[in-house]
Amino acid sequence: MPYALLTTDGQISSLHRDPQAGADFLASEDSRVRAFLGGGGGGDDQPARQFASLDADLVRVLEDLIDALIQRNVLMVTDLPLEAQQKLFNRKNVRDQMKNYSLQLFGSEPLGAKVAEVVSTDLGDTL
Repeated sequence: MPYALLTTDGQISSLHRDPQAGADFLASEDSRVRAFLGGGGGGDDQPARQFASLDADLVRVLEDLIDALIQRNVLMVTDLPLEAQQKLFNRKNVRDQMKNYSLQLFGSEPLGAKVAEVVSTDLGDTL
């Protein structure tokens, strides 16, 4: 997939899963396929990049939320489906590896730990 019937100027007139007479095979990433399916591809991928960035940010927020729930014993890792556990562990391993290669501007302690320490000192257990 996809096999495309093209107009004389090279634009897609229809897409098909299976080979059709006169249809050309186009990669799914082809800008014409993406444009035909409504995924941008017409040169302006800004909305797609924005959504990808937002999705990545949301994934990070969810990871941090899950970590916080586990640390507070509200949730156990074993409560999650096995596939979710594996994905979380894989992402955590990659993040840890990336952390080992990153520039340490604030010493070896993560900045988030320092912020948490200041917040807990100022607010106590009210969180």
